[in-house]
Amino acid sequence: MIDKRLVIENADPVLLFGFNDAHLRKVESAFDRTHITARGNQIILRGEPEAIAQIERVLHELIVILNRNGHLTENDVDTVLALHTVGDGAGRSGSDADGVVLFTPSGGLVRAKTPNQLRLVEAGRQNDIVFAIGPAGTGKTYTAVALAVAALKARQVKRIVLSRPAVEAGERLGFLPGDLREKVDPYLRPLYDALEDMLPREKLAQYLEQHVVEIVPLAYMRGRTLNSAFVILDEAQNATTQQMKMFLTRLGANSRAIITGDVTQTDLPTISQSGLVQAEAILRGVDGIAFVYFDQNDVVRHRLVKDIIAAYERFAKERDEDDA
Repeated sequence: MIDKRLVIENADPVLLFGFNDAHLRKVESAFDRTHITARGNQIILRGEPEAIAQIERVLHELIVILNRNGHLTENDVDTVLALHTVGDGAGRSGSDADGVVLFTPSGGLVRAKTPNQLRLVEAGRQNDIVFAIGPAGTGKTYTAVALAVAALKARQVKRIVLSRPAVEAGERLGFLPGDLREKVDPYLRPLYDALEDMLPREKLAQYLEQHVVEIVPLAYMRGRTLNSAFVILDEAQNATTQQMKMFLTRLGANSRAIITGDVTQTDLPTISQSGLVQAEAILRGVDGIAFVYFDQNDVVRHRLVKDIIAAYERFAKERDEDDA
């Protein structure tokens, strides 16, 4: 057993601790043989070293939520604890818990499977805008959608807006058959697939009907202001510079965004027209915006996907050397 004293300097202790320290009592009860005492802006922890370290991570995440939302609910505390414990009241090790994003309807876990996926999870929790850049199959979109669903469940946001540029077919939407949904569904199917893994079918249908979850082509984002929303732009390499600026300036109060893409697979006439490529140069170093890069080592699809990516990278390198 050890004792550790924490000083709360970057959050309001009253809001963090809860009325009559209710939030601290919830945290304390989630870990065996631990005791938490609040004194002013200080917390005194007593327990096993592993549990103390886990409680520190829980408190850090609660402070992030508190500072982002301006308040902390019991549901926030329950959600964070659910990601760090497994039903038996015992603290999970950091290696197991840090990458967990949410529980699925089937009782499984969505968690970071690679170091860069873990970096995306951490960046998404600590920054309002995150760019996730890398090849296909690395889990960028799936992880981003999981973070959005987790934020919605924790009531950190009121809705999720998922968007993609609809340029792959080289056709204008107006010339495609069907109503708006039938026109854009083929472009947005990967986003539906991820959501269906993470939400019960009936709940997802309800969210879509009530516009708690929206899946829209990028062209339909113009003119909107998105407050208290988690916004994802997928396949962002196909957004032009003007579209990227338009998307980023849609964010309103208490909103967050993740932009995913692969700069080597743009369907625009030239890569220089890609808003994702230009955003790397323009926005790097802006406080509150993070960039996370993926590579072939993060591929979580069929084993051949990693080999295919490596082969294309070798081909591109050899071609560039020949041109030089």
